[in-house]
Amino acid sequence: MPYHLGMTSALLTSSVAALPMLRDGSLPWAPHLAARGAHLTQVLQGLDPAVIGAEVAAEAKRRLEALLAGVNRYRDHPYVRDLPDPPVIWQEGATRLLDYGAADPLGFTPGDDGLKGEGRIALFVPSLVNRHYVMDLSRRRSLMRWLMVRGFRPLLVDWGVPTGTELNLSIEDYVARRLGAMIAHASDLAGGPVPVVGYCMGGLLTIAGVQLARDRVARMALMATPWDFAAGDTAERRLIRVLGRSILKTVEQTGSMPVDMLQILFVATDPAMVPRKFRDFAALDPESDAARDFVALEDWLNDGVPLAGPVARTVVHDWYGTNKPAEGCWEVAGETIDPGVLAPMPVLVAVPERDRIVPPPTAAALADILPDARLIRPAAGHIGMMVGSRSAKELWEPLAHWLCEEPAPAARRRRRSPPRK
Repeated sequence: MPYHLGMTSALLTSSVAALPMLRDGSLPWAPHLAARGAHLTQVLQGLDPAVIGAEVAAEAKRRLEALLAGVNRYRDHPYVRDLPDPPVIWQEGATRLLDYGAADPLGFTPGDDGLKGEGRIALFVPSLVNRHYVMDLSRRRSLMRWLMVRGFRPLLVDWGVPTGTELNLSIEDYVARRLGAMIAHASDLAGGPVPVVGYCMGGLLTIAGVQLARDRVARMALMATPWDFAAGDTAERRLIRVLGRSILKTVEQTGSMPVDMLQILFVATDPAMVPRKFRDFAALDPESDAARDFVALEDWLNDGVPLAGPVARTVVHDWYGTNKPAEGCWEVAGETIDPGVLAPMPVLVAVPERDRIVPPPTAAALADILPDARLIRPAAGHIGMMVGSRSAKELWEPLAHWLCEEPAPAARRRRRSPPRK
């Protein structure tokens, strides 16, 4: 939060400081804003500089006060996440596998969408950067419980928080050892291959894990999963390229990529986002569902996880730096990871249209590699796709219908049994 407040103060005060340059036309503009900037310079020529300066300063003060009001309302809000954890059915170190098959529905009901999971098991793999419970956020927003009341048996990976020796874990450790063991466990429970669903960075782990255990996987879904980090030359990649050496030096000194550094990298690509969302929150009725949803999501965002040192080096250098996945030279456990080798496995690729964290071209590259994959484009952002007000229609229902195309466990077991004599 100190970083957000400092960044906002700098942005607002720089608006006042930039006025003289704006008036004389010497302020540099990004190419796509040049025409609007030139028009603004013309408009300012006919206005009193002292009056404009006072108005800009007053607006900056108003926006900063609105931000502070929103932050204080957030800190004082009584909402606390109180969802009970489902049973743990597998664990190694801080990593757990949670079984939502018999979880408390917490008010979720089957609805009239006709979905019948019939006990189908599906393994869900979140990112290493954020906590797993984005898929079980609150009593109003929970993909896991929504699926459970429709008859599915969702299994959710909780990577946990690496400490001690776990700060030495690599991507290979997480994929080949832990994810591989969880895929095997889920497959044993199901009596055959299971669907695996990856979200964000978890999708990259899923691709590698499925390739290493393809005989145990029936189908794969990739939600907002980056693959071609050079596609569109994203702001995140440009920033990490500039700061890469400093980031890796911090990782070398601390043994991990700290949560605060991760937060700064995400926010720096759109510095106006944080003040904007808190100003909007300040205008909400604190008793409203919208206010509680905001607090639930903001609590999750602030509950980040540091990346183990070797993982951070892979992310910064191999993914964002040299784009090894798309270049065909990312290796895990001695195998070059290539989604194309998984054909004809059924694959669902979800590319949210308004994703600022994993821009659409970065994720859509997977659909190019897998031409038979089913591509959906939820009208949402990276996180809104998972927990937004339209997430059920935009993502959950298409995903559930796709999962229903896999035979139910009982039918699969009958198919595998020898004929009676």
